[in-house]
Amino acid sequence: MQIEVLKSKIHRVKITGADLNYIGSITVDEDLMEAANIIEGEKVAIVNVNNGERLETYVITGKRRSGEITMNGPAARKVQPGDIIIIISYAHMDFEEAKTFKPSVIFPNEETNTLN
Repeated sequence: MQIEVLKSKIHRVKITGADLNYIGSITVDEDLMEAANIIEGEKVAIVNVNNGERLETYVITGKRRSGEITMNGPAARKVQPGDIIIIISYAHMDFEEAKTFKPSVIFPNEETNTLN
């Protein structure tokens, strides 16, 4: 049996931009992507702590050490710069494997979006 489990989480980062006219996705600082084991193009769930919005999109690599977290495309209407979000990815795996799997969860500095 396959189940879906938490694979990666970037817990509480600040939205630095919202680009309605971009094609879509969320741009994430490359340092944060690496630390959370998230790759470009990976599907992620976004939870907006400020307004309760939840949505799905995919990740685009942002400039390393920039702290960039930019929501792009129509989803930009669901956030405001300064909002705090949680970025989550999930993985499908065998039930037995899931029992011992350890997700990558990071807690960046929520003011600067950098690793502590």
